[in-house]
Amino acid sequence: MHAVVISEFGSADVLRPGPFPEPKPRPGWVTIALHASALNWHDVLVRKGFYESPRPHVIGADGAGVRTDTGEEVVLLPSLHWGERDDAPAADWEILGDRTPGTYAELVSVPADCVAPKPRGFSWAQAAALPLTGVTTHRALFARGRLRAGESMLVVGAGGGVATMAVALATAVGANVTVTSSAQTRIDLAVAEGASGGVLHTDADWPEHARSMTPGHGGFDLVLDPVGRWRESVRVLRPGGRLVALGANAAETALIDIRRFYFGQFDLLGTTMGSERDFAALLETLERYPVRPPVIDREFPLDQAAEAHRYLEHGRTFGKCILTQ
Repeated sequence: MHAVVISEFGSADVLRPGPFPEPKPRPGWVTIALHASALNWHDVLVRKGFYESPRPHVIGADGAGVRTDTGEEVVLLPSLHWGERDDAPAADWEILGDRTPGTYAELVSVPADCVAPKPRGFSWAQAAALPLTGVTTHRALFARGRLRAGESMLVVGAGGGVATMAVALATAVGANVTVTSSAQTRIDLAVAEGASGGVLHTDADWPEHARSMTPGHGGFDLVLDPVGRWRESVRVLRPGGRLVALGANAAETALIDIRRFYFGQFDLLGTTMGSERDFAALLETLERYPVRPPVIDREFPLDQAAEAHRYLEHGRTFGKCILTQ
């Protein structure tokens, strides 16, 4: 089959179109003929060798297409072997594209439990953009963050797939969402997608600006931090508020005032991806609430995966980048 193959780790230039073996049939797994694949920052880390993937290898976690055995239009969950516990994955859990060949290809094989019908009204690009960020964000907001209608939430770093999905999900269930960004244009785009407002986190006192946008200036019920700004994020919480951390692009370490943390009665919650049950909960939310489809920033042909990665790494996207077949 045709795919984008890496034979070495490194820059976007290692993503090269070429032949790759088709998935072999195995019990309990299904093969999908892909129409679209979505980029994630995780793909960049795999490409650079963070997960010690085999080589040659096909990366890519997200995709949507047609089951080759039934002809059904489907989306796939890239969370493999999560296990039976809901609080954390099993020891052999992996994301599709880590060690198992991924979605930068014509065909991909996944466990049958990781396949669901393509959401009604979604384009192929929107369907491909949904699973990883959708499941990750839904779990962060509801299973971990316990977000409820009427609560206030801050999303740190507007623009990425998780941030745009968070605005869509939270506003659909009746929460009030504020965002931060390094660019006013991204704040404006987030407001157009349903956020109530935003602040520039390039300003030294941005936490105080953000708190001023909450009822009585008391702070947010929930902060979603997909970039790693814990030290600042804690400052915008109300007493008893929750901080959900699920990324480290801006920083991989953080210093927190421990005394202020425990006197504030804060919850610090880590999360990542999700299980088949989280996937089912996400799809149920799409059916019950008026959730906007994933925001698509730009589409690229499959063979331009290297250019798509360079564009993603430039850091100015708003929403998801897509590879089309």
